[in-house]
Amino acid sequence: MTMTAPLPHTETVARALDGATWVSPHEPEIAPAGKRPAHLLRTTFTWESVDAPVTLAATAHGIYEAFVNGVRVGDEELAPGFTEYRAQLEVSRHDITSLMRPGTNTVAFLLSDGWYRGRHGFERRADGWGDRTALLAAVTQQGADAPLAATGPAWESRPSHVVRADLMDGQAVDMRQLDPAWFLGGGEGFAPVAPVARGDAGTARLVPPSAPPVRRIEELAPTAVTRPRAGTVVLDLGQNINGWMRLTDLGPAGTRLVLTHGETLDADGVVTTEHLRAFQFSTGTLLDAGQVDEVISAGRAGDVFEPRHTTHGFRYVQIDGVPAILDLSGARGIVVHSDLARTGEFACSDPQLDHLHEVVRWSMRGNVCAVPTDCPQRERSGFTGDWQVFVATGALLADVELFSRRWLRDLAADQWDDGRVPTVVPNPAGPKPSGIAFEDMSAGSAGWGDAAALVPWELWRAYGDAEALAEHLPTAVRWVRYAAASAAGGRHPDRVASRPEPQAHETFLWDTGFHFGEWLEPGVPPHPDPTVDHGIVGTAFLHRSAHLTAVMAAFVGDDDAAAECRRIADGALAAWRAEYLCTDGTLTEETQAHYARALAFGLVPEDLRAATAARLAELVAQADWHLGTGFLATGLLLQALADHGQVHAAFRLLTSTGHPSWLGMLDAGATTMWEWWDGVDADGRARGSLNHYSKGAVASFLHTHVAGLRLPDEPAPGQEGYRRVVVQPIPGPTLTSASSVLETRQGRIAVAWTIEDGTFRLEVDLPDGVEAQVLLPDGALSEVRGGAHTFACAAGR
Repeated sequence: MTMTAPLPHTETVARALDGATWVSPHEPEIAPAGKRPAHLLRTTFTWESVDAPVTLAATAHGIYEAFVNGVRVGDEELAPGFTEYRAQLEVSRHDITSLMRPGTNTVAFLLSDGWYRGRHGFERRADGWGDRTALLAAVTQQGADAPLAATGPAWESRPSHVVRADLMDGQAVDMRQLDPAWFLGGGEGFAPVAPVARGDAGTARLVPPSAPPVRRIEELAPTAVTRPRAGTVVLDLGQNINGWMRLTDLGPAGTRLVLTHGETLDADGVVTTEHLRAFQFSTGTLLDAGQVDEVISAGRAGDVFEPRHTTHGFRYVQIDGVPAILDLSGARGIVVHSDLARTGEFACSDPQLDHLHEVVRWSMRGNVCAVPTDCPQRERSGFTGDWQVFVATGALLADVELFSRRWLRDLAADQWDDGRVPTVVPNPAGPKPSGIAFEDMSAGSAGWGDAAALVPWELWRAYGDAEALAEHLPTAVRWVRYAAASAAGGRHPDRVASRPEPQAHETFLWDTGFHFGEWLEPGVPPHPDPTVDHGIVGTAFLHRSAHLTAVMAAFVGDDDAAAECRRIADGALAAWRAEYLCTDGTLTEETQAHYARALAFGLVPEDLRAATAARLAELVAQADWHLGTGFLATGLLLQALADHGQVHAAFRLLTSTGHPSWLGMLDAGATTMWEWWDGVDADGRARGSLNHYSKGAVASFLHTHVAGLRLPDEPAPGQEGYRRVVVQPIPGPTLTSASSVLETRQGRIAVAWTIEDGTFRLEVDLPDGVEAQVLLPDGALSEVRGGAHTFACAAGR
């Protein structure tokens, strides 16, 4: 087994690749996108065994697997990951000493399109970063003056047995074409590699790995196997995942198996992907859902099909072409995602809430594959709004700091000159318009572009890294300036018609341009329209991002930026209140989402908050205790109620069933969070993605309110990163226990409470030096520091 060696400095990258030049496969004719093969690139060299380690360093335009003398190197998948290739491209380094042998050695790479030139995004366009894949690699020995092998014109290539490889469409393998001699220096059909244009040869963007890589994390055996028709087998993993299938029995030579991956079955018991089909925005033409793998058997004992050059979002796999004699008992679902350490655990006396927590965790696992994606099947893109909504919850479930920082560097690289942020990061167009009307129109949407400010803020709260805060602050400031300039630059036509003369506060009223708005509220069909007035959303986010960017700027000592953003935040707050807040605490536009955002963002003056929260509770009651929020406000709703005197409404909403509700999803069979609240109807018909984690932000409420372990809303200097916590459990009316355990930068923090015989008992365990403010349900307040502490009071219901 090989180990990944750390690359602590960028200079080390250059040394590890000394002598290497970029090379591309010999590809005189390029196949259509989605149908391109993986190519094998290799070289053979001699080595005399000496007592010094040998290292392989590599990166690619595309994704690669490396082999030394026929043995796969390392345990990383989809290397070098998804990134803004023009700005940062990670180079992995592996100790391969144990794989070397005296004399002749062969290093070989399987190279496929990956994200670099494969089909990508909602419209599945190809060649986003270039139209040729390429490889840069070197084998070096410690103390040697020159590399043992380095990519260059002496390398050779040929198409491999992977006859089709695309992250969206799937992978096809013809085992009959595989010659094991390829990986040992033999075989036929090779041609010299192609040189790469000088423009791709720069080294400044080559960086060490900065976040955990993608790996195979877990194997799942099918929970059910059905045969809906002759030659067809459907495997149910019992869990929606991101990954692929591994088959160890491929049948007699010539057997062709076709694997279709999906999230649901149709009435005939076969996989359907109709609900996952996207379309072209300009024409409305439906696109194939993809996620189809194929393997043709060579009849060799020991052959295994495991498509490492694609991934799929699926619970079910339909295998067609299965001969009667084929044994599929060894089939396994392979869970694949970024190898993020699990850091948070929640448990309570209600099994449904425990189940909800794990469903959210699974949905996150399906969407942390190199970058935070929106879904692992239909577009699997780094939608900014989704991670903005979920990052604080993600930090309660796993260590997402380095993963998020890596993505924020992509966001900074893709930020336009005027400060706006594209909807998707990494963005094929880079920091400029793409020429695609909808993409260019939607760049800079409130709630999506605000990831530039709100993600660094949540990382600061959870991890407290001042260096990271300083690194990401300029991106946040540029976003706030863009949003403020957009607000000042125009008035919505409807407002102009009703009030020809602008009022002073309208300088900070962001009511023009395209915004997604709340997005996918129940009963509100999605209709992206730049003429809609989303000022109540845009202005709220302008205040929130400007306010928190001012706080961050003050932390790092940038007083000018702090003052500038504070002025914008104050102006946006005044504008929002002038336009949308009535004197009785109600809003001029009444939805659950607007009320939740108003309370969570501090938009309502303190003397009106109780009335505003009461009105929010009324709206929830009028909806028969069901949710009325979409992407942006769902994660804010329960805390907005509970923090403002509406605990009963919060818990009744949390535990409601039917649609729209969290537990309604679970009752309908969800194993991950759905894009639509009614993602599966009463007849079992699906629509939209069944693995979209944004609505799973509710899991934070389980930790912070049900169990009661939370960070200060705005930590003072020295309180960030769990140096100070607030322990304030809010027991639900039917709960008798709850606990939260977090592994933080300060150490393990545990909070657990029980109710027994009329007594509420709370146990708090803190690392040395960590301060906690403890507030019991009866109002008793304590300050403690480090160690184990026990508290008790009468249990009130």
